[in-house]
Amino acid sequence: MAWKTGSVPQQDPVHSTKPEPSPRAASTPDGTLTQRNPYRVILSNPGAVRFSVTGAVARLPMSMVGLGIVLMLQGLYGSYAVGGRVSAVYLIVQAFCSPQIARLVDRHGQSKVMRPLVLATAVSMMGLIAAALAQAPEAVLMALAAAVGASIGSVGAMVRARWSYLLDDPAQLHTAFSLESAIDEMVFVIGPVLATSLATRVHPAAGLVLPVLAAGLGGWWFLMQRDTEPPARQIVPGEHRQPSVLRSPGLVALCLIFVLVGGIFGAVDVSTIAFAEEHGNEGIAGLILAAFALGSLTSGLGYGLRNWRSPLTTRLTLTMTGLTAGIWLFLLADSTGLLALMMFVAGFAIAPTMITGNNLVQILVPERQLTEGLTWVATALGIGISVGTSIAGTRIDSNGAHAGFLVATACASVGLLMTVAAVLLVNHRRRRTTSG
Repeated sequence: MAWKTGSVPQQDPVHSTKPEPSPRAASTPDGTLTQRNPYRVILSNPGAVRFSVTGAVARLPMSMVGLGIVLMLQGLYGSYAVGGRVSAVYLIVQAFCSPQIARLVDRHGQSKVMRPLVLATAVSMMGLIAAALAQAPEAVLMALAAAVGASIGSVGAMVRARWSYLLDDPAQLHTAFSLESAIDEMVFVIGPVLATSLATRVHPAAGLVLPVLAAGLGGWWFLMQRDTEPPARQIVPGEHRQPSVLRSPGLVALCLIFVLVGGIFGAVDVSTIAFAEEHGNEGIAGLILAAFALGSLTSGLGYGLRNWRSPLTTRLTLTMTGLTAGIWLFLLADSTGLLALMMFVAGFAIAPTMITGNNLVQILVPERQLTEGLTWVATALGIGISVGTSIAGTRIDSNGAHAGFLVATACASVGLLMTVAAVLLVNHRRRRTTSG
C-alpha cells in the first residue's frame, strides 16, 4: 500500500463558476499564519457561514442516533445487547450506502440527490420510534434502523466538499477542515448530553426526537444554500463509469485505520453509559462523553491556527499515538469524575487525527470524486463504531463496563500498529524510489 504525496489538486474547469474568494491569510516560512484569525478569513467568503452553520445543524444526528437507539432500547427492552445490535445495523447500512449516495452526489449534485433522502430519513426514524414504543420484534427494529442508515448520507463530507470547491489555498483548506472538525466535536459535545438527558429524564425514546427534526429541517436548510453547492460533474459523451476511489491503496489503508478509530468511539460510548450506571448515575454519561468531545473541540480549533509543514503521515502517527495512550488511561478510572477528566485529556488527540485523515483524502483521490473519498473515510468510521458498539455491548452485558473499555484499548492499539506499518512501508518505498 502507498500514500500519494504532494499538494492539494487544482480545481478542474467545471468549477470555473465558483464564488470569488476573499483575501487569503499569508503564512510565514515556519508555517505560522500571519493573519491573526484565519477562521475569520475563510468565513468571510460568500455563503461560507450559511453552509457551515446549516451543515452543523444537519449533522447533529450523527452524534445522537446511534447512542439514542442504544438508550431507547435499553430503557424499553432492558438490554444493552439489543440496543447495540440495532444500532450496529443502522451504522453498517449507513456505512455501505453513504459512499453510493456520495457517488450520486458527485455526479448529479447535492440538492437533487439529497432532498428526497432527507424526507426518507425523517420518516424512517419516526417509524423506528413508533416500533420501539409498540415493543416490536427485534427484526422489525433492525429493518427500520437499516432504512434510516440507507438514507441519511454524509452531510460532513458534503460540507467539506463545499469548502474544497470554495478555496484554492491548501493552508486555508486546512483551516476550513479544522473548523469543520471542531464543529463535529461541538456536535459531539451537545448531542450525547441531549440524547442521554432526554432518554433518562424524559422518556427512553425522547433521545431520537431531536435527531428527526435536525435531519429533516436542518438537512433541508443546508440544501437550500445553492450558491455554494459544487456543480454536478460534467459527463463527457462516451465516458466510462468512474472507477471507485478505493482503487487507491493509500485510501484503503486510511479507511482501515479509521475503522479502528471508529471502534474506539463505539466501544467508549456504550462503555461510558454502563460505567455511569454502575456508579449509580446513568444520566451523567452524556456529560462524560461531552468531556471527551470538548477536549477534541479545543485541540481542533488550536490545530487549525497553524499551517503545519510536517508530512501528513508523520502527524497521523503522532496523533494516533496520543489517542492510544489516552484510551489506555480509561482502564484506571474508578469514578465518573476521574473518567471525565481522562476523557477530556484523551480527546485532545481526536480532532487532529480526523483533520489529518481528511487532509490526506485531498491528495489521495481525484477532485471530481472528493465527496466519495471523504464519505469513505466517514464510512470506515461508521463501520468501526458499529462493530465497537456491538462487541462492547455484548462484553458489557457479560462482564461490565471495564470489559467494554478493553475493547476500546484493543482497537486503539491495533490502529496504531497499522498506522506505523503503513507509514514505514511508504517511507521504505520512497527511499527505494529515490535511490533508484
